[in-house]
Amino acid sequence: MKKEISRICVFPKFLVQGGPASFQAKFKKGMAERGIEVTYDLDDHPYDVVLVSGGLRSPGKLKTAAKKNIPIVQRLDGINWVHKRSKTGLKHYLKSEYGNLIISYLRDRVVNKIIYQSEFVLKNWERVYGSAKVPHVVVHNGVDLTRYTPDGPHDRTDSPYKIALVEGGFGNGHEYGIETLVRLIEELTSKHELKVEAHIAGRVPETVKKYWEENSDVQMIWAGFIDAEEIPKFNRSAHLFFSAELNAACPNSVIEALACGLPVLAYDTGSLSELVQKDAGQIVPFEGDPWKKSTPNISKLAESAVEIFENQEKYRSGARMWAEEALGLENMLDNYLDAIRS
Repeated sequence: MKKEISRICVFPKFLVQGGPASFQAKFKKGMAERGIEVTYDLDDHPYDVVLVSGGLRSPGKLKTAAKKNIPIVQRLDGINWVHKRSKTGLKHYLKSEYGNLIISYLRDRVVNKIIYQSEFVLKNWERVYGSAKVPHVVVHNGVDLTRYTPDGPHDRTDSPYKIALVEGGFGNGHEYGIETLVRLIEELTSKHELKVEAHIAGRVPETVKKYWEENSDVQMIWAGFIDAEEIPKFNRSAHLFFSAELNAACPNSVIEALACGLPVLAYDTGSLSELVQKDAGQIVPFEGDPWKKSTPNISKLAESAVEIFENQEKYRSGARMWAEEALGLENMLDNYLDAIRS
């Protein structure tokens, strides 16, 4: 039976610019367009359902809502794991472990339904914490296909080839992705004799920039953290997008690139094989253990990059077509609302 919904409490409210905050803003706007109000305050009664994501400092208020028979739906991201494979500091380690503990507690003891962001996320939670006792669905993230589009200004030229890399930040163990990108471009330069640049958007520690400027001849353009409004032009200006994060849950950066007609190159870890299908890009076997951040096969990655470089029209149109078919924002919002109502 479908439940009538007029008001949803989204909790907690994320203030830091990035994935969760971006999702909440898109969700609130989309629900308003469907005649449904969104509040972020559990004390702002009445509401028909709670949509919770992330870890909570204290789940007490959420348990109070549950006692009032208000349904609670959990939007579930990936499990924190990088802190166990990289030296990220005691504070980050404890924060990551506490986040896993709280989220798993909500999953097992409090919520009535779970929306996993990808099949990979579902399988990984079940692998580590076992199957949940409540119903679940899988809904991939989506982007506004009228905002992220191949049409518009760009700085792309025939030479050099530009590889885009976008992440919110490259600290706390995520520096690994930059290293892989550097090795990829070194392979493309030496073996395939191509001129290639790295265009990196996101917060990069100065120590990481200095290290690569001193230890590699790869041309690296550090764009810094760029506003969401600048992402479409940034993506359109590149020839391919390299998704560097290992075991990614459902990266918005990949979906944004595809919507802009930018083909994606990635190793087959996490949810990437779910997000990049048909002619939207190339997914390459890792040939190692990504959970241990082992050294991947760079040669096959470079060969796939060459394939994309040499067939731009095929892959650019393929990326956009796949985004339109499977990764649109309206489709995501409809699926969330259907899951919440059921």
